[in-house]
Amino acid sequence: MAEPFGQRLRGAMDRHGQLCVGIDPHPGLLTSWGLDDDAAGLERFSLTVLEAVGEQVAAVKPQVALYERHGSRGLAVLERVLAEAAAASVLTIADAKRGDIGSTMAAYADAWLRDGSALAADAVTLSPYLGYESLRPALDLARDTGRGVFVLALTSNPEGASVQHAGGTDSVARRIAAAAAADNRSAAGLGSVGLVVGATVGSAIADLGLDLAAVNGPLLAPGLGAQGATGADLAATFGPAYANVLGTSSRDILAAGPDPARLRAAAERTLAGLAG
Repeated sequence: MAEPFGQRLRGAMDRHGQLCVGIDPHPGLLTSWGLDDDAAGLERFSLTVLEAVGEQVAAVKPQVALYERHGSRGLAVLERVLAEAAAASVLTIADAKRGDIGSTMAAYADAWLRDGSALAADAVTLSPYLGYESLRPALDLARDTGRGVFVLALTSNPEGASVQHAGGTDSVARRIAAAAAADNRSAAGLGSVGLVVGATVGSAIADLGLDLAAVNGPLLAPGLGAQGATGADLAATFGPAYANVLGTSSRDILAAGPDPARLRAAAERTLAGLAG
């Protein structure tokens, strides 16, 4: 069995800091980089980002939907990005937000977490809103292959509160966090069942009584930079759990392209803000 994802991520965070760069090839970014909105432009964009920043950050996070919109050619590009990252020992988080039941969930797990799958990443994002236990095929396969998952728990989009905050002191978000903590209980070091918690959720963590430090898993926190969050905000928002936070920045760094040196400099500035 491979070294568990949580341990590998902790090592990468210790070496490189708490930054994950999103590889988000939005049509507007492709245009601003002087690239066509097609598979060739998608590949050039993605590999440039990976080569520029991959070895200086803890992980990269391809946004799967922006590859899917190009059909089979886009997924072929994603396969290459994942393979190139693996060859360079760069951790990947496939931002796919998959969630279903039974054999369908097992098929999603097979695609993103099985050894030998062309789409296998080091970790994948999952949606638990058919019930946390509906994710069990992915949770079990990730454990067996040394991979990880990030379960959506407390997102910063306004619509998320209608589901995630429901229940008050016994909120949906709190139950998801408790379930992840139970799955991480036997982990040696950082567990491999992480949560997605928005960098801009503000006081919601305290308001809902979430003990994120007790989760003992990585906390993927999108929202750095263009969405307004700073490193200081993350430290204040996550408090005792901050050491397990992997801050994610996409547009703020990607806007510096296509020049690799400028991409690296943008990532370095973001890292400096996290360290401060």
